[in-house]
Amino acid sequence: MARYTGPKTKKSRAFGESIFGHDRAFEKRKYPPGQHGNGRRRKQKSDYGLQLMEKQKAKYTYGLLERQFRNLYKAANGKSGVTGEILFQFLEARLDNTVFRLGLSPTRSGARQLVAHKHIMVNGVLTNIPSCQLRPGDVVTIRNKSKNLEVITNSISSKGDVRNFGWLEWNSARGEGTFLAYPERDAIPEKINEQLIVELYSK
Repeated sequence: MARYTGPKTKKSRAFGESIFGHDRAFEKRKYPPGQHGNGRRRKQKSDYGLQLMEKQKAKYTYGLLERQFRNLYKAANGKSGVTGEILFQFLEARLDNTVFRLGLSPTRSGARQLVAHKHIMVNGVLTNIPSCQLRPGDVVTIRNKSKNLEVITNSISSKGDVRNFGWLEWNSARGEGTFLAYPERDAIPEKINEQLIVELYSK
């Protein structure tokens, strides 16, 4: 299962925001990484540099590698509509991202692990593919044997605010969430300029 395993704080510092979740190390050093730290004068980025940075930010935020991200962009570009918005709808419809949004894990990497380790079911079927694309009406549940896992119970009890997304519905009594619809771009909280990504891939 290919994924980024490098230094996360360094990446967050490069993008200027904590894209992997709360990071105390990042909070202490909110300036770009490098030998000269915050005192280094940095050149203004070119249009290509800005476009590349937005694509990289999206990739690392959602935990995709280059080929996965490019393929998802191609799929979005083949649909009728605004390519950038459709791309983000596809990213939000990934199973690992939905598990994260539902508050079953404090991070996307943790959600990816829950799926890969067979703790999550979709429409009653055990699913261990983090990139699985959900459709409106799909129901995500915790496997019965996994409902008492400490990481899941702690996340549900401490991260209730994470589930406040209009395209998701969480039923705490049943321990299940429903993917209601593809979200509008304005409803997705990620601070990424998708138009720059479209411009980059359109070259």
